[in-house]
Amino acid sequence: MRQQVAYLGPKGTYAEKAAHILSKLANFQTPIFVPCNGLHSVIKSIAYNNCDAAVVPIENSVEGGVTATLDALWKFPDINITKAIVLPIKHALISNGEISNISEVLSHPQALAQCSEWLSDNLPDAITLPTNSTSEAVKMVKGSKFRAAIGSKSLIEIEGLKELAFPINDVPGNCTRFVLLSRELNSSSSNIASFAFSLLSNKPGSLLRAINLISDFGFNMSKIESRPSKRELGEYIIYIDLEINKNNKIENFLELKKHIKPLCEHFVDFGSYFSENIVLD
Repeated sequence: MRQQVAYLGPKGTYAEKAAHILSKLANFQTPIFVPCNGLHSVIKSIAYNNCDAAVVPIENSVEGGVTATLDALWKFPDINITKAIVLPIKHALISNGEISNISEVLSHPQALAQCSEWLSDNLPDAITLPTNSTSEAVKMVKGSKFRAAIGSKSLIEIEGLKELAFPINDVPGNCTRFVLLSRELNSSSSNIASFAFSLLSNKPGSLLRAINLISDFGFNMSKIESRPSKRELGEYIIYIDLEINKNNKIENFLELKKHIKPLCEHFVDFGSYFSENIVLD
């Protein structure tokens, strides 16, 4: 049976590149790629069993965690992360017009944020307009002489536009981690374990006790961040990634979970998986 893989479309996005790479790493045989309009649509596709897998961005080196993905993993605990890749991100300014005539710049909010300094220096009077994806932004500027989009260079040829500037991201090492979501558990090797929890009580030392347990087990945290619980002001969910290696194996993580869960009101294990860096041509 051919797997259906949802991703943030339309064609030409970095998410599409990630979907092809992750599907190959997962050994999917001739997968069917399903572009979705908006990140929430991608996540609902896997959450409501409309597809077999989904590829979403979870973290950017400049802007941090992708909140829609983090919130969805907490909301739908049956979804698991099974694989991850880190893609280098290099944005281009794309248009039909000339850079001197550009008064509006469209793109996904993350892309706009990743190029904010460049836009301030080079197009200080231009209005920035958010879209569902970089690919959608490029489609929306076709035929306009005063609009430009931020997106991948691969979109230039697809949409028949031209490159006004490249690269325009503020940080040369800009990269994004994409994850493959599935209802199946990963059964292969892992180098990351991801989970989140809310605490039983908001008292002095509550979070410290949980963090100390992680330290006591000898794990290194490669990521820790918080998101509001959306129930009341001042209540947060803590998201953590732990490094899995020869010194701290997955068995140690399973033991850690037994000790940390009693401190938590809710605990969600997103899965253990292998994450690798990808070099693009």
